[in-house]
Amino acid sequence: MKWTVLTDNRSCNPLLETEHGLSVLLETERHRVLLDTGASDVFVRNAERLDIDLGMVDYVFISHGHSDHAGGLRHLLSLNDKAQIIVSPDAVSGRFFSKRGRLHSITAEWPEEMLTRFLFVDDSCVIADGLYIIAHICQSHPMPLGNRHLLVQDAVGNYVNDDFRHELALYADGLLFTGCAHSGLENILSACPYPVRTVVGGFHLLDDHETADELSKLANRLTDAYPQTQFYTSHCTGDKVFSSLHAIMESQIHSFSCGMCFDN
Repeated sequence: MKWTVLTDNRSCNPLLETEHGLSVLLETERHRVLLDTGASDVFVRNAERLDIDLGMVDYVFISHGHSDHAGGLRHLLSLNDKAQIIVSPDAVSGRFFSKRGRLHSITAEWPEEMLTRFLFVDDSCVIADGLYIIAHICQSHPMPLGNRHLLVQDAVGNYVNDDFRHELALYADGLLFTGCAHSGLENILSACPYPVRTVVGGFHLLDDHETADELSKLANRLTDAYPQTQFYTSHCTGDKVFSSLHAIMESQIHSFSCGMCFDN
């Protein structure tokens, strides 16, 4: 199994572009899956510079309805005429907003002419041999405090707190992709019925939200409950947060950035 970071907020390669978004190409023995598409066509240009053919992608997995994860989808579909898009119906139908700084839309635009290629997932299920999708994640563990900035419009147009029913996670061959982990990293891990060797994604732990004590307790719970699991994060995990987690998790946690390629 190999995974390559195509879009992230950070880059280890000066030839690659960055943006506030996330896109990762996952290659298993059976499937090639694009995990989210970032906010724009940055992932396409970065793939070209890395000599990656996006026409070979079999599935596109969209973790949730925010534009920094689904905004680039239409660019992929113009390059690839076979990939099926795995997404929650609530992600496509929802209207999403952030009130950080000022109230603004973070709703992704969906290419309606391609809806026949969408696989709408409303319950946890196996999509194909070795690809398991986790839906409607039970929120029994603490949720990221950064979620308080995020809203969704209800049926009559009122802004209400997002409950993230539109968020999915993907498991393949020991790897768990969390997207932004708005539902909480521990909740996503608890919802996965398979052994997890590697966790990849943003953890939505923004700097100056969780306290040092809360981060310390989270790190200790993760190392106690998942001592054999490796955690890779970036995008919506703050630099100060990463340092706090790393101080306890040490070699169990790693940061990633554009251009990085990992063989698991």
